[in-house]
Amino acid sequence: MLERLRPDHAPALLAFETANRAYFAASVPDRGDAYFTGFDQRLRDLLAEQDAGVCHFHVLVEDGEVVGRVNLVDVADGSAELGYRIAEKAAGQGLATRAVAEVCALAVDYGLTSLRAATTADNAGSRAVLVRSGFVVTGETELDGRPGLTYGRDLGADR
Repeated sequence: MLERLRPDHAPALLAFETANRAYFAASVPDRGDAYFTGFDQRLRDLLAEQDAGVCHFHVLVEDGEVVGRVNLVDVADGSAELGYRIAEKAAGQGLATRAVAEVCALAVDYGLTSLRAATTADNAGSRAVLVRSGFVVTGETELDGRPGLTYGRDLGADR
């Protein structure tokens, strides 16, 4: 179930990030040690950004355990950047595609008209999720020194 991030998600979210750190680092830039040592303050900062409307954070929860995240960050001028990650043990089950679809619908409710995303060129799973979710390639980028692709999606047809 997709839920908007709340303070009480903290223990499960930290467990998710810790358990999947090496798995995530294989395909996306690592969060670094400071993320984990300063997790409580980082979460408070994220929730303040969410309260201010500049970001919208979501977690996928199954049986009280966080198995994924789907976030809309850098909200400005009707647009935001989409980011998501799914636990290694839950990968390949269609969770990311379903969660991204749900967040795209929520984005319309949040007043957004377009979304952007980026992934490393070698992350076939993430590229497939974006394409299945209506995103189109808009260019090339570099992510933590690795070649990547940028994507965009107009939410106008979702209104």
